[in-house]
Amino acid sequence: MRVLVIGATGHIGGYLVPRLHARGHEVLALSRGVSAPYRQDPAFDAVEQLHVDREAEDAAGTFGKRVADLQADAVVDLICFTPESAQRLVDALRKTRPLLVHCGTIWVHGKVGRVPVTEDEPRTAYGEYGTGKVAIEELLHRETRSGGVPSVVLHPGHISGPGWRPINPQGNLDPDVWRRLASGEPVALPALGLGVLGHVHADDVAQAFERALTRPAAIGSSFHVVAEQAMTCRGLAEGAARWFGREAVLDLVDWPEFERRTAPEHTAVTREHIERSITASIARARDVLGYAPRFSSLETLHESVRWLAEHGEVEVTF
Repeated sequence: MRVLVIGATGHIGGYLVPRLHARGHEVLALSRGVSAPYRQDPAFDAVEQLHVDREAEDAAGTFGKRVADLQADAVVDLICFTPESAQRLVDALRKTRPLLVHCGTIWVHGKVGRVPVTEDEPRTAYGEYGTGKVAIEELLHRETRSGGVPSVVLHPGHISGPGWRPINPQGNLDPDVWRRLASGEPVALPALGLGVLGHVHADDVAQAFERALTRPAAIGSSFHVVAEQAMTCRGLAEGAARWFGREAVLDLVDWPEFERRTAPEHTAVTREHIERSITASIARARDVLGYAPRFSSLETLHESVRWLAEHGEVEVTF
């Protein structure tokens, strides 16, 4: 199969491109070409690499035609964030109708009333990112139902792994949280530490995309792609402290006290995650795609933080 991966050098692409190459697919790896892949792999030297500024070409109205002219059997779109961009791509692909596999987000769900939330629950997204992804999802499914470009939509959780900072047990990106857990210093958690985070390893996300390419039954559907179990902030903090032979020292505080102790930029990110607290079911992905995540949430974070420590980005010693 000739597969075009848009956003090939990012978090997911760093694992997906090698997976597809190893399975014998003809891979076209499209990226801006301004940085190396998050994950170095010999596969990137063996596949065709295309350097394109999507944002600029989208604005010029040329990106969709460029993609269509590549005559791929399947297009994996990892970096589409607006319905306008999605519509331009679909319009360009309608003549040849390759399979289009789109990267959504579990943030198509906002505040939910039942858990684990399934893909069939009404969308309750809020904020520009989540509502934009809902609009794209609806657009792609309408296109499929009308007999146009066939599509599959995958909704990952908090994508994590070596090479970048993951969401920490406080629900933000403050690297000092890891140092405090490692050294036995107090860590403040709002909402009784019961906020839920849905981490997923980038390679597990790549697994789901790979499988979606060869599962005709997936066409026209959406799938959650997260670890087997979500975890509470408290559970993640306690698990992370044990990496360093510690018991987590947790201060369970109300929101005003949390805001007093935490920098505003971190407080805002924590609220974004804790107010959602999405626990997503992967039953459909397991049944239809054969999705089988290899990493738990805590294993994913362990690998991420170890990489950060080895590269001097967090002050912990394993």
